[in-house]
Amino acid sequence: MTKRTVIVADDEGIIAMDVAEILEEAGYRVVGIAKDGVEAYELGRTKRPDLFVLDIQMPRMDGIQTARRIAADGLGPVMLLTAFAEDELVAKASESGVYGYLLKPVDETALKITAQIALQRYADHEKMRAAKEVAETTLTERKAVERAKGLLMQRYRISEEEAYRKMRTMAMNRGCKLTAMAARIIRELTSEK
Repeated sequence: MTKRTVIVADDEGIIAMDVAEILEEAGYRVVGIAKDGVEAYELGRTKRPDLFVLDIQMPRMDGIQTARRIAADGLGPVMLLTAFAEDELVAKASESGVYGYLLKPVDETALKITAQIALQRYADHEKMRAAKEVAETTLTERKAVERAKGLLMQRYRISEEEAYRKMRTMAMNRGCKLTAMAARIIRELTSEK
C-alpha cells in the first residue's frame, strides 16, 4: 500500500519539522515543507499531496487564504494548525473549507486522528461531488433526448414512441450514442426555423 502524502507549512521551522516527523511516524510521506502559504500552494500544485497541514498565521499568504485557494483548485483536504482558538478565527477557518483544526502545541494523537478523519471526509466529499456531476450529466442528457423526441414528434407528426424509435435507429445507423443523436437533431431542427 502506498503511503499518503502530505505537505506541511509553518513559518516556524521547528514546528514544521515536528509535525512532519509525527506524520512520518504515523505512516505518511511528507513531500514538502513550506515556510508560507504561497510556497505551500505552489508545492501542492506540483506535488499533488493527499493532505495539507497548514499553520494559520504565515507570511505572504496565511493558512486560511491558502486553504481557500487549495479548495478552489481541488488540490486536496486542508488541516489548520494554530495557537489561537477565537470564535472569529474558527468561523473563518470553517468557511474556508478546511477538514480539520488543531491547536498548538500539537498533540501527536490528535494530529494522527484529525489527519485520518480529514482524509476520509475529503474522500466522502469527492464521492458525493462525483455522484452529483453524474446525476447532472444524466439529467442534461435526458432533457436533450426528450427535447429531440418532441421535435421529431412535431416535425413528422408521430407518437412519442415512434419518435424515440426513430431517434434510436438513426443513432444506431450512424454508430453514435443516443445523446449525440439527440444533440444533432436539436441542432438541425432548430436551425431550420
